[in-house]
Order: sequence, then structure tokens, then C-alpha cells
Amino acid sequence: MAKGDSGNDKHCSNPGCTVTYALKLIDGKWKLPIICTLGEQTVRYNELKRQIKGITSMMLTSSLKELEECGIVHRKAYNEVPPKVEYSLTKEGMSLTPILFNLGLWGQDLKCNERSE
Repeated sequence: MAKGDSGNDKHCSNPGCTVTYALKLIDGKWKLPIICTLGEQTVRYNELKRQIKGITSMMLTSSLKELEECGIVHRKAYNEVPPKVEYSLTKEGMSLTPILFNLGLWGQDLKCNERSE
């Protein structure tokens, strides 16, 4: 180990940090709400838009496309009129849900600790 490196901190101090890479995949105002809304369910586009308050069609479309490109969201289009498209989390997307749940618990603990001080 180089001087100044301390175990796990080593990979987060260089430009190719895996944590930074992972966070870039889910960054932005709307990606986490999309992932959390999909959870363990399959949702059609309009229902997803209704459930995520304040998101525009343009932002929903672009966020879904980015999440699909990185393998977090699966898009299934049916050859019907009118068009029917469903979104769900991929296996990789599902692997994020316990991480996000734990992150939420961590945030809740910090918020509660803040109040008690």
C-alpha cells in the first residue's frame, strides 16, 4: 500500500473510482425516484409519470433511456395500437434496491440524531 492509502479509501481517491462510476449511473434528480417507483413492479409509462410528481415527459423519457442503456431498467414494447410499453428493473436494477433501502435508513438515522442534539 502506498503512503497515505488506507484500505478501501485507495480506490476512491483515483479518477477511476468505482463508487464515483456507480453514482454517475444513478445521478440526477429523477433516476432514483424512477428506480424506487419501479421497485419490484412492472409499470407502464403513463403510470410511472403519474407516480413521480413533478417529472416532465421529456425528463422521464431521457432518464428511462439512460437507465436502460446502463442496464438498470428493462423496457418492453408491445406491438399494439395504441402502443403499450412497460418498464421494470433488471437483475442489476433489483440489486440496487437493498442498497437504496439501507441508504434511506442511514439518512433517517442521521436525521433523527440531528433532532436529538
